[in-house]
Amino acid sequence: MSEIRLVPMDHLGFDFTDDGSLRELPFGTGDEDWCNLTDAEVTILKNGGSSADDWDNIRVLEGFNPARITDCRFYGKVRIGRLSNSYLEYHDLRLPVGLRSCTIVSCDIGDDVALHNIDYMAQFVVEERCIIFNVNELITTDHAKFGNGVVMDGENEDVRIWLEIANEIGGRKVLPFDGMLPADAWIWSKYRDDKILMDRFIKMTGKVRDSRRGLYGRIGTETVIKDCRVLKDVRIGERAYIKGCNKLKNLTINSDAERPTQLGESCELVTGIIGYDCRVFYGVKAVRFVLCDHANLKYGARLINSILGSNSTISCCEVLNSLIFGSHEQHHNSSFLCASVLKGQTNMASAATVGSNHNSRSSDGEIVADRGFWPGLSVSLKHNSRFAAFCLIAKGSYPAELDIPLPFCLVSNDESSGELLLMPGYWFRYNMYALARNAAKTAARDKRLVKHQELEFDWLAPDTVDQMREARRILEGWGDESTAVADGRYSSGRTLLEAEDDSELFADDSYRVESGKRPVRILHAGRAWKDYGRMIRYYAVRTLLSAGGRDSFASALAEIGLDVVGTRFETEPWENVGSQLIRRSDLEDLKGRIRSGRIDDWPSVHDAYREIGSTYEVKKRIHARIVLADASMDSTGLLSKELLDEALDTASFILDGIRESRRKDYDNHFRNITFDSDAERDAVMGLYEENSFIQEAEKDYTNFRKTAEKALSGS
Repeated sequence: MSEIRLVPMDHLGFDFTDDGSLRELPFGTGDEDWCNLTDAEVTILKNGGSSADDWDNIRVLEGFNPARITDCRFYGKVRIGRLSNSYLEYHDLRLPVGLRSCTIVSCDIGDDVALHNIDYMAQFVVEERCIIFNVNELITTDHAKFGNGVVMDGENEDVRIWLEIANEIGGRKVLPFDGMLPADAWIWSKYRDDKILMDRFIKMTGKVRDSRRGLYGRIGTETVIKDCRVLKDVRIGERAYIKGCNKLKNLTINSDAERPTQLGESCELVTGIIGYDCRVFYGVKAVRFVLCDHANLKYGARLINSILGSNSTISCCEVLNSLIFGSHEQHHNSSFLCASVLKGQTNMASAATVGSNHNSRSSDGEIVADRGFWPGLSVSLKHNSRFAAFCLIAKGSYPAELDIPLPFCLVSNDESSGELLLMPGYWFRYNMYALARNAAKTAARDKRLVKHQELEFDWLAPDTVDQMREARRILEGWGDESTAVADGRYSSGRTLLEAEDDSELFADDSYRVESGKRPVRILHAGRAWKDYGRMIRYYAVRTLLSAGGRDSFASALAEIGLDVVGTRFETEPWENVGSQLIRRSDLEDLKGRIRSGRIDDWPSVHDAYREIGSTYEVKKRIHARIVLADASMDSTGLLSKELLDEALDTASFILDGIRESRRKDYDNHFRNITFDSDAERDAVMGLYEENSFIQEAEKDYTNFRKTAEKALSGS
């Protein structure tokens, strides 16, 4: 049966929906504001080469100027606003206000627009002062969803669009919706065994838009669209700039005066939500996706069945079936990311291949990495793998699945010895500059004007501190099984780690790090154990001092009405929910409110994130006090002189590490061989003494020292 229908001409523009109930009067007008064309206006339009199936179907506002329209064809009900004797200018493009060489079907057109060379435009609202130039098709269908995972009246459930994130077989699929955050997707994809919660999420998503058919596409005020081929079922915000795109279909494109979004040359984007202030250009292909605010896709990137968090950039490469929290960087054509959850502040190096190797009989593998994950050059990882925070993976093809519980760790594949090498605490000793700079730059690059969540960027925070505490216990356990303890040189793994900085351990089955039988060697285990300890105590002291002094914990207790002084207990687990750190009890409470219907839409979920975030600093201080009580073996968790002195020493250690790791770039012989002189090097790289990040780190150290010295003096 042919898919081409022969329909009577008088149906064109009138069969969009049965009753046209969703077509409202545009631009804040009332019916009395619109009037029919006069005979004189019709004559001017005809003389300008324009035609209509019925001139009575065209209505206009006062100030309409028929001389501004030439060579246009109108079908169905068309409303046109005021057209002044002016032109619109955007960069180097200047076009007269009015309509030139367009075919327009049942559209509402705002004041002072410039619509030129539109081959076919149907069922769109074009707001004032828009420029649309050289476009083949602008079409809205009666079942347009604009990228949202909803089902329209009369449609079957099987047409619903899902995003199959985190796992290729769809077991963690979620429904996209305008305003979706990585936190929403993470909760939805994580707690799959909670059927009530899953059903509530589907119902909540159904509220993001009216299920009735017939909503028109929209092009917001002062949006510019030029040299594009097909735009179908799209809603575009204000001040967007769209040029040279091949295909934009089933999209919501958010944009406003303060956060304009730009889409550029040769892009093909299908079924997605694009946040505010996004940049997508130069051959990008994206299908079934969500871009959060201030995210970038460029230079041929492919993004499929994935969610990219705010303040992130993906260039050139391919990303499939992934959930990526904010502040992600991936700039290399040869990198590949599939079926993964990356929890923020991540960086993919060239030729890194994360998730390409499946070890099961189906493509159902997953990789989960906490904050600061950095797979290096030519890294290949297998499903399923898991990584603690700020893991750096050295070059290599890793033959088996990995479960790395040690944060701030360098992971190396030593093929010559047939061993997996782990160096916990690597960043503290060898690249403190990059570690601290990562935290500073991600915080500085947070462009969000509307902050639904209190995101954590600091490398020292409850999640990383708790991982370091657990890592110390794991190292002690491995030490208990070492030959040094077995032959009586040390009474326990803890005493071994306390005595020997360069002690080497082997991971055992008490915590399996790699799926396989080869040895897993832990380098500099004693030093890492000590560094973890000093960083834990430094975090606790710094956090408590941030509240105002030695007795600041008492004020923190008063803020939340708790009294735990003198009590030893384990800290409550924290969850990284879209880069917002949330105590597990708060997360369970949130899920409970969603299950019960007390929270019944996504904006209310986002309000709950803000509510939880408003108490984060207080809860972090409670966490710091408990951590300090455990780390210092003092149940009061108060700030002693010894702890303050050590914290000052650690702050100095961090600053020295920042200076020294950057200084190596100036002192290393091979870093200098392309320069004929130090002056040439400094002209290219900048003066070491003028490094703005080091200067900022020095200010932070000075401020902390003053605060600590004030606490030491008891004032």
